[in-house]
Amino acid sequence: MQKILFVDRDGTLVLEPEDYQINSLDKVIFYPEVFQYLSRIAKELDFELVLVTNQDGLGTDSFPEEGFWPAHDFIMKSFANEGVYFSQVFIDKSFRQEQKPTRKPGIGMLLSYINNEDYDLAHSFVIGDRITDVQLAYNLGAKAIFIANDELLGAHEIDHKERLDTTIALKTTSWKAIYDFLKHLPA
Repeated sequence: MQKILFVDRDGTLVLEPEDYQINSLDKVIFYPEVFQYLSRIAKELDFELVLVTNQDGLGTDSFPEEGFWPAHDFIMKSFANEGVYFSQVFIDKSFRQEQKPTRKPGIGMLLSYINNEDYDLAHSFVIGDRITDVQLAYNLGAKAIFIANDELLGAHEIDHKERLDTTIALKTTSWKAIYDFLKHLPA
């Protein structure tokens, strides 16, 4: 059965800007060491890579798609140039207050994907910088790799944060640590 790395985008692959919207190329700053270590993960380890991101209100007046797509495409092409390919890209455009099941930490946008293949979710991971990414891992029956630059980021969206502590397999701010952790997992 295939294991998956569900990878968040903003705050995980690229640094999160102050306004939490990467809507222009000048806001794209890649996370330190992400190319070096995510490309090693992609080449050396047996994980399928899936991008999963919330983009609050994408397509609205406050977050037009015209600025988003050039930046997003640049990010994807930059990773592809380093041998990092995402088999699927899932983008939820809803706002938190809409409470849609497709918005992380809900698994609605992933259901058709995970139900169509024989995936090993128990040995899969969600890599992200928000508590909602940890909750997504919990909801999937996976484990979380928590990029803990701000351990409270997204905490206001979760009712039972204490149950998530056992979901976190690694808490770090380093892609090298993520690579080392995944590389040394038992087969």
